[in-house]
Amino acid sequence: MTADILVFGTGNFAGRIVCDLAAAAETPVEVVIAGRNEARLAWLRTAANARALIFRRAARFTTDPVDITAPDQLASAIARHRPKVVVQAASAQPASVISVQGNRWSGLVAEAGLSVTAVFQAQLSLRVLQAIEAAGGQAQFVNACFPDVVNALLSARGHRVACGIGNVGILGTAFAAEAGLTEPGALRMIAHYQTITPFRRPPAERTGPLPRVWIGDDEIADVATRFGRVQLTPEPALDISGACGVPLLLAMAEGRAWRGHVPGPNGLIGGYPVRFDGSRITLDLPPGLSAEEASAWNRQFEERCGLVIEPDGHARYSGKLHDLLAQISADLADGFHVRDLEAMHATMGALRSRLQAEA
Repeated sequence: MTADILVFGTGNFAGRIVCDLAAAAETPVEVVIAGRNEARLAWLRTAANARALIFRRAARFTTDPVDITAPDQLASAIARHRPKVVVQAASAQPASVISVQGNRWSGLVAEAGLSVTAVFQAQLSLRVLQAIEAAGGQAQFVNACFPDVVNALLSARGHRVACGIGNVGILGTAFAAEAGLTEPGALRMIAHYQTITPFRRPPAERTGPLPRVWIGDDEIADVATRFGRVQLTPEPALDISGACGVPLLLAMAEGRAWRGHVPGPNGLIGGYPVRFDGSRITLDLPPGLSAEEASAWNRQFEERCGLVIEPDGHARYSGKLHDLLAQISADLADGFHVRDLEAMHATMGALRSRLQAEA
């Protein structure tokens, strides 16, 4: 059967996305959920179809058991369903690492940031993109796995990436709701994933970089005070992050316009306000802010502590992340070329396993 939306993954994030699609779709939409865990697939199909009935929505959900690690199965699934939109929500690194404590790997992530996990987040997304191309597909590709940085890696490999879900969308919708702004584009923001962290803490304990926010054409001078009541959870904010991508996924499936915030649009680092015109995403920046300035503002976070992808394809660990990796392995700290992503995944995987076994 053909699909409007094909979702790869059966974890918590994929579950939120499909269940929110079920509650939001006002016109008929066919959604296929694909993954290895057949018991989980059966539950997500049951839950999503039940939610569609509860809310009297027009979405219909089916499943397809697919080994996401097997390129031939991925390509076959895409050729079989011919989706308009592919959502990649399966990752070799659970997002819960940000709230886990007690081993050296989680400690490294907490101190150095999520960019140390980028190769794990990118591997399956790379395989899905390769499968889309092998199947001759033209689907919109939406990456739900650390898109702030991973989308730049995928783009540097030469793949076409529409955008991601979450991060800037979490803050963009939370801030607009706090300000009572319901019109799309009334609030616009650029936000790197690191600017979310302060809002995971109680207001009195908030430190660190903040996003840049505009209401209308005016930039907000004191973001911390203006949006001080916005409170996120220490763990991934799935209650918002899955939902904020759903209106865009439906617009992509239907070929209609949409306006909002996404991370990693067209392979950029960080998050931006964007427009979707029914076929492609473009930046929707406030007056006086150029695309180059917005991109440089987001890139600075990775320069200070993160993963920077150079024009020649070299992915370079920088700042504090580089220094912490150098204490463990000088070779790893030097980074890698994007063409060697799979090999780097294996090397980083060995390091992660070792550090997870150490208190």
